Amino acid sequence: MADLAPLAQLLNATLDPKQNKQAEAQIKAEEQRPGFALLLLQITASDSYPSQTRLASALFFKNFVKRNWTDVEGNYKLPEQDVTAIKREIIGLMISVPANIQSQLGEAVSVIADSDFYQRWDTLVDDLVSRLTPDNLKANTGVLQVAHSIFGRWRPLFRSDELFEEVNHVVTKFGKPFLSLWQSLDQYIDAHANDPAALKEAFVELDLILQLFYDLSCQDLPPVVEDNLAGITGLLLKYLSYDNKALENDDEDEAGPLQTTKANIFEALTLYVGKYYEDVGRHIQGFVQSSWTLLTTVGPEPKNDILVSKALQFLTSITKINEQAQNFNDANVQQQIIEKVVVPNVALRNSDVETFEDEPIEFIRRDLEGSDSETRRRAASDFLRQLSDQFETSVTTIGMSIIDRLLEDYKSSPQSKWRSKDTAVNLYYAIAAKGASTASHGVVSVNEQVNIGDFFSQNLAADLQDANAQPLLKVDAIKYLYVFRSLLGRDQWQQVVPLLVNHLGHSNYCVYTYASVVTERALALTEQGTGKPIIDASNITPLAKDLTEHLFGLIMKDRQPAKVQENEFVMRCIMRVLIVLRENIASIATNVLGHLITVTTIISTNPSNPRFYYYHFESLGAVIRFSAASASETLCQALYQPFTNILEQGVDEFMPYVFQLLAALFEKESNKPLPQQFSPLVAPVLTPTLWEQRGNVPALVRLLSAIIPRAAENLVKNNQLPNVLGLFQKLVSTKTNEGYGCDLLEVCIISFPPQSLQPFWTDILNIMLTRLQGKQAASFQIRFVRFYHFFASRDDKGLGADAFVAECDKVQNDVFRGLYTGLVLPKTQELVRPIDRKIAAVSLTKTLADSQAFVQRYPKGWPLTCTTLLKLLENPPVAPKDDDMIMDQDVEDSVFGVGFTALTTIKKTPFDPFADITDLRKWVGQYLKDADGRHGGRIGQTVSGMAPEAQQALTSYMQL
Repeated sequence: MADLAPLAQLLNATLDPKQNKQAEAQIKAEEQRPGFALLLLQITASDSYPSQTRLASALFFKNFVKRNWTDVEGNYKLPEQDVTAIKREIIGLMISVPANIQSQLGEAVSVIADSDFYQRWDTLVDDLVSRLTPDNLKANTGVLQVAHSIFGRWRPLFRSDELFEEVNHVVTKFGKPFLSLWQSLDQYIDAHANDPAALKEAFVELDLILQLFYDLSCQDLPPVVEDNLAGITGLLLKYLSYDNKALENDDEDEAGPLQTTKANIFEALTLYVGKYYEDVGRHIQGFVQSSWTLLTTVGPEPKNDILVSKALQFLTSITKINEQAQNFNDANVQQQIIEKVVVPNVALRNSDVETFEDEPIEFIRRDLEGSDSETRRRAASDFLRQLSDQFETSVTTIGMSIIDRLLEDYKSSPQSKWRSKDTAVNLYYAIAAKGASTASHGVVSVNEQVNIGDFFSQNLAADLQDANAQPLLKVDAIKYLYVFRSLLGRDQWQQVVPLLVNHLGHSNYCVYTYASVVTERALALTEQGTGKPIIDASNITPLAKDLTEHLFGLIMKDRQPAKVQENEFVMRCIMRVLIVLRENIASIATNVLGHLITVTTIISTNPSNPRFYYYHFESLGAVIRFSAASASETLCQALYQPFTNILEQGVDEFMPYVFQLLAALFEKESNKPLPQQFSPLVAPVLTPTLWEQRGNVPALVRLLSAIIPRAAENLVKNNQLPNVLGLFQKLVSTKTNEGYGCDLLEVCIISFPPQSLQPFWTDILNIMLTRLQGKQAASFQIRFVRFYHFFASRDDKGLGADAFVAECDKVQNDVFRGLYTGLVLPKTQELVRPIDRKIAAVSLTKTLADSQAFVQRYPKGWPLTCTTLLKLLENPPVAPKDDDMIMDQDVEDSVFGVGFTALTTIKKTPFDPFADITDLRKWVGQYLKDADGRHGGRIGQTVSGMAPEAQQALTSYMQL
């Protein structure tokens, strides 16, 4: 048996900040050994090690599995015996370990299931079912935890045949035992009603059952549930009103068993009302009454927050159904709902004010980023908005009367009753806004019975102008602009922006951050139709220096890495200012670059906020993009040290960004040699190690594509061209990266002298033809066809159709014939991108004009080629306009900190190798006409033998 002590010591060392980097490096060096993962599992399972060592081992195991379970094609990277042993051991282990370790192993199980379940792990469900017992709560909880870690993956997935096959596989085997377990647990709870310890353990299991009930139902209504719906809804209703002193929680902040269980029930009910109302509708009435009772009796303590928000979400889903909404179609009922449920839950509590003062960034994220979906205020507002959509006139009348009353209450004593005004403003948001709010434009439709302009001028504008106004009321006024931003016109924004900029200097963290948020959003707004910015760059340019200096000052108040990157909202505002300035950035570029480099240096020691550093690197991208080409040498000198430090220290989170930024730098002056200080970068970029991290690949391809034109001569001289082509081979071998491999090869064609590539063509074509015969060749076929046309069109590089035929003959004599007629010609019509279609048209034209092989060897190929070209020219590709817009990237839709995130400020424009050809039909006609002259009328003679319509079309092009 292996000695676990050395590995356990290293795991302990990772917990010591002084030793952790070295220890982690040593552990990573051991990862390649067969059986390494099993050693980690043994330590995790062993009671003889301290809990912190076991937890560290579980954490390393989880991360090891994430990195090493499969490659991009889904093939195992571990030895087969390790894979089998891990699957055999992990379920039993996860069931037996403490909860904190269980959660780490659960993530690992989820990763394995993503790859293997269920085809390559079809014994799993049977294994889980076999471990369920009617009386061992701890074992059952472990089994259910494993099941939830696997089945919970279904929740965000889109429908597909493969997904439904997996769900059906699970439901068929797991459904009945699951419902039996639920019934036996209900009986156990009844039998142990006076045993607090047993009850708490039972409710842990009940929570997992409720989560699994949601998992099993999230894609489709399971037949086993449909058959037992009356009994299931009876159980749900029972526990929604269940009360037991033994389960009461004295902690005001942490939810106890009763709150968690009831919240999970409401979550499941909301799913069922939204997806399966026809089936569950007849069982719903009791739940509506229970939720009303709960909402009017539950206390204001934070421990009840999630429960209240889930109950309100359930009522919101009910109100969307006309039949059920009639329960609220009475002005007296609506008055009670708004006064007894909505207003108390929209009103600020002491805990909210404490968060505002003590954890302002958390307050802001909850409020603006939508992370408050679990808060009372958001849920109550959504419920009121839905009620207003159903009964607009009566709800608006009642709501506005309550708002007016609250505002009068505030006016009676502004210093002591400012919370009344805050409640009024937040009620107004819910009543005034209609439809969904978008990330880019906020609310785009409003209740016609209210006037948002009048409400602002009468109730909120003064708070923006009064330096002594209560900070939370200032935030309300600024947030109002944020919510209704797309409904304000250019003139209104011209008046408001100076007030916002002034508030960037406010001493309160929340106030200046909200001002940053709204300033950024205002700068991003464009007019509908024209696309022109609402706020022109000329309005910002005079303020740019002071504005950016002040914003960087806010970020750098505390230079601890965690504090510097805490406030992504301010960093996003800096990014937006730089994007709006565009070329006007020159006057402040030096100062801004200095600040960005300082920030880079600080946060690279401990990256902790992916959104912040995304906006940070977009800001660097803006400086690079909008600086003149002549400034690129200065930029290279300034960025050399911080960028090389990141690469040398292996800051994984930053490396894809650095590669993109370096590429953008090198692309600015692509005709000059590579800056001398960056020459040592070439060798590491060509080593396979960097390319193993999946998120690096797109950025490295772009970087290498920027290096090659500037360093081609040295790459050939230093015999590094084989390394470049080795990377092409690695990339083109997988479906995920095949496109990047072809991109790299095209850059080689453009940049290297033809004689340098000549010795490699046989191997390159062998690789590509082998790939075409593989099981995942469908997507590669299109890329190969594009590559063929690129090769055949580049007669200026010593290539062309005849060269391709000759190189194919070296692989296999006459293999070109079947390749061309069976793949290239039919798939050419499937090319979609305009530039691809243009390259194909140029390639086919040059083949018709000058290919000897098509005259002597493949004469039947000439008319086939001509027909394909004519089809392309029926709808000639129009090159896309040079798009200078920087698209706004919604952070919620991006996977930050994991994999690759493209920087939009330095988005690479598609390369058109024939940019000088603007009228494709005219060019084709002229080229063929000139070739006809060169070859003694051969083109015309060949055309005369074609079908009349083809003759007519081709002749018309040659006469343009």
